[in-house]
Amino acid sequence: MTEQSIIFFDIDGTLLTHDKELPNSTKEAIFKLKEIGHEVAIATGRAPFMFEDLRKELEINTFVSYNGQYVVLRGEVLHTNPLNINALEKLTEAALQNSHPVLFMDHEDMKANVPEHDYIKESISTLKIDRFPTHDPSYYKGRDLYQMLLFCPEGEEEQYEMGFQEYDFVRWHPVSVDVMPKGGSKAKGIQKVVDKLGFSPERQFAFGDGLNDIKMLSSVPNSVAMGNAEEEVKAVAKYVTKSVEENGIYHGLQMVGLL
Repeated sequence: MTEQSIIFFDIDGTLLTHDKELPNSTKEAIFKLKEIGHEVAIATGRAPFMFEDLRKELEINTFVSYNGQYVVLRGEVLHTNPLNINALEKLTEAALQNSHPVLFMDHEDMKANVPEHDYIKESISTLKIDRFPTHDPSYYKGRDLYQMLLFCPEGEEEQYEMGFQEYDFVRWHPVSVDVMPKGGSKAKGIQKVVDKLGFSPERQFAFGDGLNDIKMLSSVPNSVAMGNAEEEVKAVAKYVTKSVEENGIYHGLQMVGLL
């Protein structure tokens, strides 16, 4: 009998292509892993509501979302790490003064603090999800938020990095930056899952391609960077597979001996 492993997959650029399509070979690989008896999970910067359809299609109910701030294990919430609300209010005020919109995000929805903005349309549209943020500048009040999106051109986030030590800022789009609790990461969310399930380090695997995957690929012992990943991401991974468009998931799983 094959010893059970747990495998975490990033979504954008890893499970999904640049056009947000799921390769047939990837879907086949995921179901083969589960048939063998392995645990399959998702680790993403996305909100839970942004990949609900994908979870249903792949029959995955364990996931690390919001870059580790909202973790679900087999359908039950395991860990949450909300944003500091006082710093959130101050950052929102500073962003307004700079004409930089923000997006408030909890586990169920996302609301913008401005009625509309080109940066929001430009970045959110690339995710190709079936909903678009609506306007509610007070959405942050009375609820836990796990991530904000700050919309500004590259380099302009530096002023916020210096002024708001409570947060980490990770760019995911030329005009948009993830704002998350300081020190929060996919790696920490993954650790919550593997601690709960008791997987030994040698039975832990992760696949990713983006800058927000660097901590994950640095900490998970059997890490695999996609062929389409940036060079600094490949540099921290134990293995490098083919690109997502070249059946990279299936190839990578064969490379590490899981298929």
